Amino acid sequence: MLSDTHGPRRWKSCPPRVAEHLRHADVILHAGDVCVASVLDELAQYAPVIAVRGNNDGPDVAEWGAPETVEPDLAGLRVAMIHDSGQAVGRAARMRRRFPEADLVVFGHSHIPMDVTGEGPGGVRVFNPGSPTDRRRQPHGTVGLLDVVEGELVSARIVPVT
Repeated sequence: MLSDTHGPRRWKSCPPRVAEHLRHADVILHAGDVCVASVLDELAQYAPVIAVRGNNDGPDVAEWGAPETVEPDLAGLRVAMIHDSGQAVGRAARMRRRFPEADLVVFGHSHIPMDVTGEGPGGVRVFNPGSPTDRRRQPHGTVGLLDVVEGELVSARIVPVT
């Protein structure tokens, strides 16, 4: 899972440490700001890609097939994806209202890796893989790895790649 790759300025081609993880992927989720559709084409050489549009994505990304939101089923796990989930305060509750059926909401935009679950019954897990290429003030560029088995999220990890 990726977000905020910002090609071609930041993503000239797939970084080797990112490629190591993509070689084992069944599907690649990209939470927006690819900036150019050629990044999605490159990712699709590793595995099928599900992507949403970010605020820096051009018309070619929309033409590629990236909507503003998408709700794929991953082996029975109900996932929702959006680029910008809004401010941090109240995020999990807001994402639960926006995507009431989701087991997991994947987002990007901030470049800040995050994995939290909302409080109370029905709290949704929200996950931001960070950026592998534009870490901003983070110590590392990162990707997210999900392990889904029979509709259950067995593990979700944020992995440094820089």
